[in-house]
Amino acid sequence: MTFREDFELLVRARYPIIYVSTREEERLETAIAHLARDLGNRGVYIWDFVDGYQGNPNDAGFARRNPLQALELVEKLPASAPAIFILRDFHRFLEDISVSRKLRNLARTLKSQPKNLVIISPQLAIPEDLTEVLSVLEFPLPNGAEIKAEVERLLSAIGQTPDNKFLDEIVRSCQGLSLERIRKVLAKAIATHGQLEPDDVELILEEKRTIIRQTQILDFYPTHEKISDIGGLDNLKDWLLRRGGSFSERARQYGLPHPRGLLLVGIQGTGKSLTAKAISHHWHLPLLRLDVGRLFGGLVGESESRTRQMIQVAEALAPCVLWIDEIDKAFSGFDSKGDGGTTSRVFGTFITWLAEKTSPVFVVATANNIQALPPEMLRKGRFDEIFFVGLPNQKERSAIFTVHLSRLRPHNLKNYDIDRLAYETPDFSGAEIEQALIEAMHIGFSQNRDFTTDDILEAASQIVPLARTAQEQIQLLKDWAAAGKARLASRYSTLSSRMQRQLQQPES
Repeated sequence: MTFREDFELLVRARYPIIYVSTREEERLETAIAHLARDLGNRGVYIWDFVDGYQGNPNDAGFARRNPLQALELVEKLPASAPAIFILRDFHRFLEDISVSRKLRNLARTLKSQPKNLVIISPQLAIPEDLTEVLSVLEFPLPNGAEIKAEVERLLSAIGQTPDNKFLDEIVRSCQGLSLERIRKVLAKAIATHGQLEPDDVELILEEKRTIIRQTQILDFYPTHEKISDIGGLDNLKDWLLRRGGSFSERARQYGLPHPRGLLLVGIQGTGKSLTAKAISHHWHLPLLRLDVGRLFGGLVGESESRTRQMIQVAEALAPCVLWIDEIDKAFSGFDSKGDGGTTSRVFGTFITWLAEKTSPVFVVATANNIQALPPEMLRKGRFDEIFFVGLPNQKERSAIFTVHLSRLRPHNLKNYDIDRLAYETPDFSGAEIEQALIEAMHIGFSQNRDFTTDDILEAASQIVPLARTAQEQIQLLKDWAAAGKARLASRYSTLSSRMQRQLQQPES
């Protein structure tokens, strides 16, 4: 259901107090005014702490700086007079015992009257004693149709008639911004050129990056990595390439659902984060990076509010890729954390969204320690697939060396013995191979010459790979993958021959 449908249903059902969480106060009040008119010209009364009631000349300025008196006006109106009372920033007064008690009293009275109280707040903060009398709604950011109507209105005002392709590009780039932000950034572009131009899309995207940074929850991550930059992981790359067009309208007409996401589990430094960036670049979708730790705030209810805000922004920017790095560290052992259940509630909201989301947000989560993840995270339906990313074998190490050396020394690639390098670096991860190359470059640079194969091997000999320092943990991961809990990202598995035989044996 849309917000209008939800709100109208609550009003008709005589829900006395409705709490709407939004940062778009003006747009919400306009939507409520239109709905009040459609419901038989209900009266709309707007109050704020500084100016009191506004809009009605008989009550102008009433209850200025007095939230309790603002509630008393509800009782002064005739019981049969239908009305909607909008209270701005009223969440700040809910902890006051007199205000709380008055709201609970009004909740009883208004059940039999055609009146509704609407509390507008940029965040969700409800005291425990009011949870039963408040009904919560979220006012979503403008959808594509609303944005298109606003863009067309602005362009008609300056006499510009864009073609459909350019208009769709502008609308898509504005998704995830509030209507007021859209007006400001388009006005800025029009003031610069006198009209909207294709280059203004970058101006809109920069505004979007600024807004996302201001949330302090998500980062708008620029990507330049390609699928070809990933050495090895052929099974995973094939899986991704098959889904390259799954966000198109042609895929919807074919009947394909939107891809949900991937959980990449494996050893550190094996290319899980690189894969997330390459997916975004290859599918031409914006990449949002979520630091789960930023979801948690110090105030009661703040963490849950931030989680909902993160979901709202990600869905408004859809289609997009949401990258959650090292998700195992965020939700490990949440049952035993002494935070009053905050982590548990955030986790519950997050996995429920993963299972039920219909928006084209492709979630790429990475994890190093599968034992730390709650079992609920691994249930089918949260992600399309779980891939195990192990250490590269010799053939894959050769591909990784080729990728890096093609970037570092594209004209001298033939001077390096890549087969020898791959053979002499067993148990090296992709990150460790890259570090060996960097160290070899330091060796060559310090001696005023180019680095050689021998320099790379010397640098590699000084590196103790993680496969040796964390042998037990890596063995646990390999055993978990061998039990058939995940698909192998590599076509040529690095699992031991014993494990491969276990996988090939039929089930008894």
